[in-house]
Amino acid sequence: MNSSKSFFEGGYARYVLPGVLLQSVLIGGGYATGREIYSYGAKFGAMGWIAGITIGVGFALFAFLTFEICRIYKVYDYKNYIKQVIGPLWPIMDVLTVLIAIILIAVMAAATGSIFEQVGMPNILGSVVIVLICGLLNFKGSKVIEKFESIGTILLYGGYILFTILVLAKYGSNIPKVFAAGDTSAYDGTVTASLCVWTGILYVAYNINAIPMGMFSLTRQTKRKETFFSGLIAGLLMTIPWFLSYFAMMCFYGDTSIVGADVTTPWMEMIKAVNGGPALMALFSIVMGWTLLETATGCIHMIIDRFDIAMVEKGRQKLSDQNRGLITIVTLTAALLLSRIGVVTLIEQGYSLLSYGFILFYLLPTLLVGGYKIIKHKEGAKS
Repeated sequence: MNSSKSFFEGGYARYVLPGVLLQSVLIGGGYATGREIYSYGAKFGAMGWIAGITIGVGFALFAFLTFEICRIYKVYDYKNYIKQVIGPLWPIMDVLTVLIAIILIAVMAAATGSIFEQVGMPNILGSVVIVLICGLLNFKGSKVIEKFESIGTILLYGGYILFTILVLAKYGSNIPKVFAAGDTSAYDGTVTASLCVWTGILYVAYNINAIPMGMFSLTRQTKRKETFFSGLIAGLLMTIPWFLSYFAMMCFYGDTSIVGADVTTPWMEMIKAVNGGPALMALFSIVMGWTLLETATGCIHMIIDRFDIAMVEKGRQKLSDQNRGLITIVTLTAALLLSRIGVVTLIEQGYSLLSYGFILFYLLPTLLVGGYKIIKHKEGAKS
């Protein structure tokens, strides 16, 4: 009992747990279908790794800056955190956060609908199923959600490592050819290092909302060394699946029927290509479905928690079950309607537009204002 408590309250909790929580939010929406990896890196072929490195450095940097600001000022929710870096403009982050949450859920619903369609069932049925299960999980509460997301994280990492190994074993010989030829043919234009870096920045920007969702775990951090190394670990945990998907896609680069601009779920097409049979496809469907639900559920829970914090700050009771249910229904309905636009359009346009908002109101203030406060802060001084 004591060793278990020591584990969850000791070094693991200070250094590793924040990163685990961040990637559990990001991983379902960011890596489940593979479409985002294509849109934000793999389409650049031999130069796509530059976007991946940028993503890894970006996540690690902003995780550290956020963790350190939280530690210095003892703020462990995104509202009070963002007040430290943008002051009275903080309500803008509420708008951006709710919008990105709704779009993320819409992407999850659209992706599930696409899977249902490919196995011969109505597209809309898949979207409705993910929305209903997501709503049910939120009605069940935090403890059920935490267990669901913990299992999903393990499932996704294990599944995608297995899928990547299978793809590399059968088609890995294509990767040296792509890099030797400097192939960037899937992108309709000139690929430059600066374009890849900017694409990586955009990816970090719209996924940055994953970082505040793990703030509640930062209360154990008391030293800058802890925030620095936990930020680095978070960057690695959030980027490893990106590179697994990227190298798997390089095995098929040039085959637009598997890795192309019009492919909604590249991972599903790659699984089909390795001829793993019904068992492998079933495993992939379970892994992807679970993690899609994981992200969608986390987004809804974040919105509900934000309302609860606002109510408590005003000296009122937290939301009633009826009001929690109403917020869940309204958010899920909006996402379901938005999902009819389709995965590709939502990712290519919706995410990109919101990225600029997060750059202006999270990344730049955190880097400039937050960085300045961190540099000026003296350990032992009162915040």
